[in-house]
Amino acid sequence: MEGTPLIKPSTTEHPLYDQVVEACRTVHDPEIPVNIYDLGLIYTIEISDENEVEIIMTLTAPGCPVAGEMPGWVAEAVEPLPGVKTVNVQLVWEPQWGMDMMSDEARLELGFM
Repeated sequence: MEGTPLIKPSTTEHPLYDQVVEACRTVHDPEIPVNIYDLGLIYTIEISDENEVEIIMTLTAPGCPVAGEMPGWVAEAVEPLPGVKTVNVQLVWEPQWGMDMMSDEARLELGFM
């Protein structure tokens, strides 16, 4: 559908949003020394009025050796946050991840700036 964003927007105004982001930053790709949030692997953080958290994420490559484990790591990082009712992490491959999705901090840490 034309005009539909490739990545669904996050609910950044929710009071839990910043805490969920920080929890995501505690998860690291074992092959890259940068957290998955700054790598740009977290596409959407959606939080309902009932504090149900839906996270849409990707990986750097479909053949990633931790593909089956990474969504669980993210859920385990977010679930203990006070106020969070449930967490569902969905792994997607579209849009494909690219280095342009990394934060400036990640680029700097990896020597791309």
